[in-house]
Amino acid sequence: RGWVVVSGGAYGVDGAAHRGALGSSGATVAVLACGVDRPYPRGHAALIDRIAEQGLVVGELPPGDHPTPSRFVVRNRVIAALTRGTVVVEAAYRSGSLVTARAAQRLGRHTMGVPGPATSARSAGVHELLRGGATLVTDAAEIVELVGDMGELAPARHGPVLPRDLLEPDAREVLAALPARGAATAADVARGAGTTTDDAIARLYELRSLGYVERHGEGWKLTRRAVISARAGQGGC
Repeated sequence: RGWVVVSGGAYGVDGAAHRGALGSSGATVAVLACGVDRPYPRGHAALIDRIAEQGLVVGELPPGDHPTPSRFVVRNRVIAALTRGTVVVEAAYRSGSLVTARAAQRLGRHTMGVPGPATSARSAGVHELLRGGATLVTDAAEIVELVGDMGELAPARHGPVLPRDLLEPDAREVLAALPARGAATAADVARGAGTTTDDAIARLYELRSLGYVERHGEGWKLTRRAVISARAGQGGC
């Protein structure tokens, strides 16, 4: 729809946001907390290369500089400054995405939140943000309604949307490769999803940040939320 997605290139929601933009032939910008010649995290080196081809990879630091914890905090203000609005998805109290949201608020930009289950620690930060004046949003259309031009309204909803329907295709394949009961190693998941182990691990971390999977020893297993979502998708109309 002509919008640019700006994020930090990290595992989890960052990576999902970038892949969503790339998958729809859209533009995306990765703001790094290091030199642009030091793609970080290393597991996202291929993703950052794709972003450089289809969008932009930017950073304040000179080539050769490595990321440090304090540089991530400083970097987040750049993400806020480059956008009309900031969306925080399932963030805990100490999440770095809240730093970005607060920077956006200081700049007078829109701040939006997508919480998870009310009892989840990963929702606590978003709940705090919403209490502080951020807007609750459900999908991209509602985001555009806020940050877009006059008249760009979100369509009326005509039926339920299952949470897993909002996942990118690669993430859905990895989710579907996990057994309904018990745990599986990343290598097993990769074989089931028809992808590489590195890519499966990246998708598993994204799914964990969204509350679908959790670590179980050396393996991964579905959370109760993911099982309920799967059952809902199998129900009749």
